[in-house]
Amino acid sequence: MSPVLIFSGIAAYFLMLLLVGYITGRKADSDGYFLGNKQSIWWLVALGMLSDSMSGVSFISVPGAVGVTQLHYFQIVMGYVLGYLVIAYVLLPLYYKHQLTSIYGYLERRFNPVSQKTGAIVFVISRLLGSAGRLFLAAVILQKFLFEPWGISFPISVAVIIGLILLYTIKGGIKTLVFTDAIQSVFLIGGLVIALVSMLQSDLLSHLSFIQVIQSAGRTEIFETNVLSSSFFGKHLIGGMFICIAMTGLDQNMMQKNLSIRTLKEAQWNMLSTSAIVVLVNVVFLTLGLVMIAFLQQKGIIQNGVSSIASDLYFPTIALEYLGGLAGMAFVLGLAAATFSSADSVLTTLTTSTYFDVFRFQDKGLSDRQLKSRRIALHSTFAVLLLLSILGFNQFSEGPVIDIVLGLANYTYGPLIGLFALGVFTRRKPSGGKVIIVSILAPLLSWGIGQYTYVLDLLGFETLNLTYQFGYELILINGILSFLGLFVGSKVSQGL
Repeated sequence: MSPVLIFSGIAAYFLMLLLVGYITGRKADSDGYFLGNKQSIWWLVALGMLSDSMSGVSFISVPGAVGVTQLHYFQIVMGYVLGYLVIAYVLLPLYYKHQLTSIYGYLERRFNPVSQKTGAIVFVISRLLGSAGRLFLAAVILQKFLFEPWGISFPISVAVIIGLILLYTIKGGIKTLVFTDAIQSVFLIGGLVIALVSMLQSDLLSHLSFIQVIQSAGRTEIFETNVLSSSFFGKHLIGGMFICIAMTGLDQNMMQKNLSIRTLKEAQWNMLSTSAIVVLVNVVFLTLGLVMIAFLQQKGIIQNGVSSIASDLYFPTIALEYLGGLAGMAFVLGLAAATFSSADSVLTTLTTSTYFDVFRFQDKGLSDRQLKSRRIALHSTFAVLLLLSILGFNQFSEGPVIDIVLGLANYTYGPLIGLFALGVFTRRKPSGGKVIIVSILAPLLSWGIGQYTYVLDLLGFETLNLTYQFGYELILINGILSFLGLFVGSKVSQGL
């Protein structure tokens, strides 16, 4: 597929987003930017949350990872469902009870201002790195098939993408994102379905039944029963549950849209609907992965289980080099949806958390004009930081990006789990200094634990030659360490 066609598809898609951004943002005030004037429609938010939670990582890396980890990712998806239930019936009632704009305002009310600032900073670091990883993968694909043939360097192409996103988000904020993210979800799902059908109808696979295609891929194992493996079912289930709680329920980027819904009941319906949609779409992702493997086996790119290209390039290579036409354009538009949704929400929500939690501009008696200028400055600053983070990923990342993004969550979200668990389930109140110390030490200790793949060697049993591989359960270990660190020596609060 030619770079001109790819550019035309992305340009048309962006102009559509720009038009939506203009319509929804032309009369947006601060309340519209931060909470959409509390008028967001719950099912529209649920649809939009799909593109935000999936992003380019799910669109490209999850199907490709089937060739490496079979269907084990579905174990994590099952954990997500449990996490969504906790968010709907434990966290959302808490947020609506306190009428929060930033969810970290709860930490100030429950503990102290230092806890609020610390929680917000943990979120900013976590979400900035996670979103950079998501956008990085999509940017790499666009660079390979669009910008590189035209001689445009990677830093410039990423700067152009982020600059375009700034144009339609800097004014409307959440009010705009509720609509643009819903549109992006439709394009993302459409791109998946069209690509899947096109592969099944191609000359390479059309002579096989759907079941024969799936069987020929030979990567259909869902449950890993080896307790010592990092992909063991229990580890993925628990890890998926707490990754969902942390990356959705304790994440301002995801919760800000929920808080823009009129009532708690509608917000809970939104969360349950999101859970069902995420399961269904991930089934499509994994099915697509199996079909891609069968396709590449027929092409000779995968032979005897060994691929000549990286797993993250399976989807773009098939769609743009071998299928083209409608399938290629569907991939381009789906990738554009994944690309823009990876960054537009995060710029708004990082701005919100820093504005309310870190600098607390709302409490400084500034004029509306001064507040708006600071909001725009923060929004633009995070665009630059996102650019720098993506360039860092380009220099140092290795392996499937989905593993990198979820792996980072293991270490960065633990303190938030510990802080909120202490606030919800105990009457303890740690000092501000302890909150800072624990929020630094717990992730470092979890990282150290995760490096000991050979736990029995650590205990001195090298001769048994039995290994234990840490998986996504590290996020729970991190949360427990944070909770215990905050609990020990803290005082019992009165009047809670």
